Amino acid sequence: MSEPPRIPLPSHDKRASIAVDLGAESCRVSLLRWLGGQPAITLVHRFANAPREIDGALRWDLAMIEAGLDEGLRKCAAIATEGVRSIAVDGWAVDYVRVDPNNHPLADPICYRDERTIRSKQALHQKISPSKLRELTGIQVLRINTLYQLYADVLSGLPDTPWLNLPEYILSRWGAAPVAEYTNATHTHLIDLVTRQWSEEIFQSAHLNVASAPNLVPPGTQIGKLRGPLAELPAFRNTLLIAPACHDTASAIAGIPASGDDWAYISSGTWSLVGTLLDQPQNGVEAAAENFTNLGAVGGQICFHKNVNGMWLLRQCMDAWASIGHAWTIPDLVAAAEKIPSPRDLLDVDDPDLLLAGNMPQRINAQRVRQGLTALDDSPENAPVFASLIFHSLAAQYAKVLDRVALHSGKRLKRLFVVGGASKNDFLNRLTQEATGLELHRGSPESSTIGNFAVQLAALESAGNRVTGPSAKDISHWSSLFVAALTQRSIP
Repeated sequence: MSEPPRIPLPSHDKRASIAVDLGAESCRVSLLRWLGGQPAITLVHRFANAPREIDGALRWDLAMIEAGLDEGLRKCAAIATEGVRSIAVDGWAVDYVRVDPNNHPLADPICYRDERTIRSKQALHQKISPSKLRELTGIQVLRINTLYQLYADVLSGLPDTPWLNLPEYILSRWGAAPVAEYTNATHTHLIDLVTRQWSEEIFQSAHLNVASAPNLVPPGTQIGKLRGPLAELPAFRNTLLIAPACHDTASAIAGIPASGDDWAYISSGTWSLVGTLLDQPQNGVEAAAENFTNLGAVGGQICFHKNVNGMWLLRQCMDAWASIGHAWTIPDLVAAAEKIPSPRDLLDVDDPDLLLAGNMPQRINAQRVRQGLTALDDSPENAPVFASLIFHSLAAQYAKVLDRVALHSGKRLKRLFVVGGASKNDFLNRLTQEATGLELHRGSPESSTIGNFAVQLAALESAGNRVTGPSAKDISHWSSLFVAALTQRSIP
């Protein structure tokens, strides 16, 4: 085996850094240390996360998340005796915490999958049309977007108190200024595509107060120092808090240091985000009609992609089977599914009914019945058939979306990078390569962690730009070095 690439140490400060990744199924705290001229990234703490039903609403257990993250930071402090230079947090988009004047939470945040936004989306479109929202923001119309959640608050009579998206809330809890990081803010459906500021027209249409929204900052902004009880630990003296690309997808894409302009990505996990990076947004009539989105990326670029349902489908099926006494593991289910003959008829994986929680095998069968097909045996013993159907259907949808990505972007796509948890699914990756015809490369399952660290190091080691933060080139430099060191291979 060849020698791993030598990585230059940071220029003047050899302390560790911490990346926090908030996930809808698990939260992770990772530590980057510089040992003998090499970066060593270690997953120090991981804990499960899931919303739960409380008084008719699907909410996140904020106290549990906070306690788990604090525990992770304490473990990092015990390991990193050289001290911790910086901490940054990324996570899933759209969900927010209502806070009081001292930035203390007023209630557990409601999960984006709560069905309250079905009504609020319909009601808001009576005040501002979907086409107008698209024109102003370039963002795909999804009922999970923060805008529809905030309008659901309006409809329920909640006071319009200040709010912070979840990653930025965690940073503020540790002492940072309350901010909205740009890549995360674009997913609120409240950012003007041209000015890159909060859209006053949308705020007014939704009866929202723009003063309740946080100040916008670019990825890589230093927003304070760690304060409170954790700051009393020796490792956390003068530890900086950084807003990375707080949207975990933007962090995951920042963790792909591919050069050239012939590649696309799938950030694959609970959701599948299928698209490519652009220098300028594509908000034409066809892209809008097909509900492509233009979300913020690092270095002022654009994540041009479309949401496709992802491993949510399988996880929900597994939960249903576990509830009646048969707990499959994903590796076992993938292996079993690979032995099943290919299905003749595929699912519409983006059927709105399949985005809802609960009874997923029955929801899948309901779609089949609507299509005039025979319902499948939904017992746990037939789980491999469901898994095979889901994987084949996902791969087919990926191929359709990537054809449209190439058309709208004008790119001749040759390579496809798959990052996130599903990058480990060899069966799905093989089906995807066959369906797309693209050269498939598996990125890191923890690409959001790599991107988080890359933004931190780029922010700490370069001057950056007041509007866009560190350059995409500087961020790619660090992510390339991290990936090469961790995998001992170069990026094609």
